[in-house]
Amino acid sequence: MIRIHDRDIRGKTKMGWLDSKHTFSFGHFMDPKRMGFRSLRVINDDIVIPGAGFDTHPHSDMEIITYILKGELAHKDSLGTGSTIRPGEIQRMSAGTGILHSEFNPSKENGVHLLQIWIRPEKRGLEPSYEQKTVAPSKGAFKVIGDRYGTDGGVTIHQDVKLLVAHLDDGMETSYSLQPGRGGFIHVAKGWITLNGEALKEGDGAEITDIDKIEVVSKADETEVLLFDLA
Repeated sequence: MIRIHDRDIRGKTKMGWLDSKHTFSFGHFMDPKRMGFRSLRVINDDIVIPGAGFDTHPHSDMEIITYILKGELAHKDSLGTGSTIRPGEIQRMSAGTGILHSEFNPSKENGVHLLQIWIRPEKRGLEPSYEQKTVAPSKGAFKVIGDRYGTDGGVTIHQDVKLLVAHLDDGMETSYSLQPGRGGFIHVAKGWITLNGEALKEGDGAEITDIDKIEVVSKADETEVLLFDLA
């Protein structure tokens, strides 16, 4: 079964410096039917204007993944980490027992477009930690960029989940097989696709259950698709 999360019914937070869309319930947007999918809890699609960002704030007991689509985002946290993440990189922060961090757009001219993803960890009370990795090119097929083991140089996520990305041009096709009992979630970050024949546009998501094989066909150049393989 495929259950589509239409981009046009996502939650919205819009203020002077931030335009954010929420696939699942977040902040003031609350929908009891959209509280996440398996261990995937949040996908926020954020655009931040030049020179602005999120002031220092706390998190705990969550795996927080940042994925940049355009521009760059600077990060500082209470572990003493300071870095800037750009397209082609992925950042994972395990909030665990508690962490403070801030994120801001260091550019004075260009906005930053990012996805912030929250995944529930396999257990509470983990030691806070942070890592940032370069994402190797994945043209034409899904590639793991994060899982429990840090496979192929991806980030280590403290949960039984695989995060994959595919970059596709118009007409390219790729597929992925789900093991029995596992579910998938697709997020179209750029472009548009068909998923097992169902049309999905940029910003759409789709829950996938009781389906063995995922088949994706790109309908635009520079399509970018995230796939979560979830226990």
